[in-house]
Amino acid sequence: MTVAGRTRRAGLLRGLAGTGVLATLAAMVVTTVAAALAQAVGVDFEVPAGGEAIPLPGFAVVTGFFSVVGVVIAAALLRWSARPAARWVWTAVSLTAISLVPPLVCGANTATVAALVGLHLVAAAVLVPAVAWSLRAHVD
Repeated sequence: MTVAGRTRRAGLLRGLAGTGVLATLAAMVVTTVAAALAQAVGVDFEVPAGGEAIPLPGFAVVTGFFSVVGVVIAAALLRWSARPAARWVWTAVSLTAISLVPPLVCGANTATVAALVGLHLVAAAVLVPAVAWSLRAHVD
């Protein structure tokens, strides 16, 4: 690979990383605020498997972790896919759908299940379009 090609790839990855960090932080904030609002209206977030309620900071931590995993997947797609944005959207939507299974089968009450499903969708609604935009903007 030429020096220009390496420089361009490094620039693409930096742009994606910057967008990914901002989108991750935004997803963490939005998800945590949404969880706090759900708690304020009476959702207890008690999951029978652990017997305890999910703590509010736990939403930020889990959202942050899986968002970073998503950005790493996007970086791999940027490196190895001819159509990284399209592949990212397909992959992210598929993983989001899979992520809805645990809340649906955890045995929590209806309000908790609905809130957990909603929080997964909120996080995806923030992260997926932002990363897709970055992949399109930096590749095309």
